[in-house]
Amino acid sequence: MNPARRIREEITAAIRSGEWRPGDRVPTEQELAQRYGCARATVSKALGELAAAGLVERRRKAGTFVAHPPVHSAVMAVPDLAELIAARGETYDWVLNSTKVERTREAPCPPPALRIEGVHFAAGEPFALETRFIALGEVPGAAAADFAVEAPGTWLLGHIPWTEARHVIRAVTPARGEAARLKVAARAACLELDRTTWRAGRVVTHVRQLFRGDRFDLIAEFRAGA
Repeated sequence: MNPARRIREEITAAIRSGEWRPGDRVPTEQELAQRYGCARATVSKALGELAAAGLVERRRKAGTFVAHPPVHSAVMAVPDLAELIAARGETYDWVLNSTKVERTREAPCPPPALRIEGVHFAAGEPFALETRFIALGEVPGAAAADFAVEAPGTWLLGHIPWTEARHVIRAVTPARGEAARLKVAARAACLELDRTTWRAGRVVTHVRQLFRGDRFDLIAEFRAGA
């Protein structure tokens, strides 16, 4: 077996088995070249192919790291990010930034609306920014909920049934502050999802979520009609 193929297969096996976890640093090109008795160019080629396959991430001047696998979500569902991230074997966390009651009609929910801002984390790294409005007229219990402990989306799915939902999905460039909070480059590709959900024709909640483009996939499956 040639060295490049051996490097690819052994690193792939270490990642697939869980021996190397997302975010772990991969040995340097020099270390791998010594381990496999080959040129650094061979190592670089193997790592480039692993990066193209989405298994590792090469960061300029920082090294090579095991990539975080993208989280997949069905387009037609209202997903619980905590469940999606946990299903990938990564630790999930939610950090609440602020809550405020909005009483103007400029909010995307009928007033009064509870505005909630926070950040979802996967494996200790920012995964998505969230700005959510909850119609307190439809969901009065939200006023007393502790959204520092439980993300509002998770709370809503557990407490309030919904009957209709509408997604608007866009590829966007984050604002400077958003890029800093997501820890991505200033002009990195991000996925913006705007979702409104209704119950019996009345708005329950509206949310804007901004995802790192390298960490989230939206997937839809279709069947041909008769």
